[in-house]
Amino acid sequence: MKSIFDKIIVFLLTVIVMTGCSKSFLDRPPLSQISADNFYQTPNDLRLATAALYAGTPWGDWNYTCYLPVGDVLSGNMAVGYWGDAVQLNTFTITGLNGIMISNWKGMYNVVAHCNVTINAITQKAPNTIPEKDRNAAIAEARFIRGFAYYNLAVLWGAVPVIEDNSKLIISPLINRIKTEDVFKFAINDLTFAAENLPPADAAGRVTTWSAQGMLSKVYLTAAGLNQNGGIRDQAYLDSARKYAGNVCKNSGLALQANYADLFKSQFNDNPESLFALQWAPGGGWLEGNMLQIYSPGGTEISANGSAGWFNIRPTIDMYELYSTRDSIRRKATFMINGDYYPELNAAGGGYKYTGDCGLKKHIIGTNKDNNSPTMNLTSSSEHNALLRLADVYLIYAEAILGNNGASTDGDALLYFNKVRERAGIAPTTKIDMDTVYKERRIELAAEGQYWIDLVRLSYYNPTKAISKLNGERRVTFTLPNGVLTPAAPYGVITPATIQSFTFPIPSAEVTANPKLLEPPVSYY
Repeated sequence: MKSIFDKIIVFLLTVIVMTGCSKSFLDRPPLSQISADNFYQTPNDLRLATAALYAGTPWGDWNYTCYLPVGDVLSGNMAVGYWGDAVQLNTFTITGLNGIMISNWKGMYNVVAHCNVTINAITQKAPNTIPEKDRNAAIAEARFIRGFAYYNLAVLWGAVPVIEDNSKLIISPLINRIKTEDVFKFAINDLTFAAENLPPADAAGRVTTWSAQGMLSKVYLTAAGLNQNGGIRDQAYLDSARKYAGNVCKNSGLALQANYADLFKSQFNDNPESLFALQWAPGGGWLEGNMLQIYSPGGTEISANGSAGWFNIRPTIDMYELYSTRDSIRRKATFMINGDYYPELNAAGGGYKYTGDCGLKKHIIGTNKDNNSPTMNLTSSSEHNALLRLADVYLIYAEAILGNNGASTDGDALLYFNKVRERAGIAPTTKIDMDTVYKERRIELAAEGQYWIDLVRLSYYNPTKAISKLNGERRVTFTLPNGVLTPAAPYGVITPATIQSFTFPIPSAEVTANPKLLEPPVSYY
């Protein structure tokens, strides 16, 4: 089995020796054009180059294989059986051969390589006739996405290799891991450049300075707890998280989408609340498009081209019981429960009433007719699923203000925290603490790949609490005979979580190909 770095070297050699049409592991549609000397000559060329960063094969496997299993199965929000690698996530028994973990590593480094090639080509080939503002904006798009990728690598693995120029791997493929704090710093530097060089507004789906500042706030908030003792986070990092999140909240002019459920319908793709979303095109091949409808719990009547879902990923009891009776708007938009009716699914047939016990609703958008998308199929949904939303930044702002305090009644923190609650039909609160913030984030962002990141962030500065949260979860699904919740059989034997549970093992194939990954990490700066 080749390591991801071996594959990147093969890709780079192909780019160097060929200018004709070639299909590399990146499967980048405009590869031959982007690699040619006559590309990157106009502002429009730069826009075409960066447009390729938002979706396609580099993201396809990650979005299907990792987005929900890592963010929501590993964290205890959901469970899925009949998939051994996902069961390992649910039971804290992940090995270096776990396919989901390998796909995550491979996917993020594919994205990094994609960005590096684009950044270096613009830097080297774009002529001075292209205004510097346009060159920097294009580089900023790529650096935003690269920063996002390195943030995810740092959260999941801690110390990982940092690569800025993939061509160097051809000469020296054996590289060290970089200390976790420096990986975060690298992501911060990328996102800071993006914040300074991206415009405040752009075409729908393109990232802006508000996207970068929102992501910066998340990285600073996460890194604030790293290497801290006694449950106290670094105040300077908390202040930076507060600054950037506050800028987005107060100065962007953006607002929450009025209807929570609309966020996850293709008709509302790239709505103003969406700060960074993958730009999927329907009709793509395997692992080239948005494959999230494979997780549909329904039949052919709510799936594209009459193809029913494959994996019935389900909420755990722990997740389901978090929803209060009043929190029905978010619950129904996230998970289907027996008897729920959705007029937007199978609309031509009079809507859809779910008759199973429980299953995923978020990202299940229905048929071709429901979405006015003739070319959509089961493996290429037309939903542009958001990886960063304004509501996320609102809650980051509240948490950054809360900081190291036990509780807070700060006016700004409550204002934006309650905006999220009020949209969901939940009464505002007069005080927040860490438990209320984490609960609100878990419910608001369920099935969006976020809760594991929150738990890792907590583990940095309060490992006892983070471990307790995992071990206190009821990580089993349920049935609802006659409306009575009954625990189902668990998917595997759940071993107790430890602090080691918050860090993925390095893929075995990567260690075999590069033994230096087992050496102590080194500094990058």
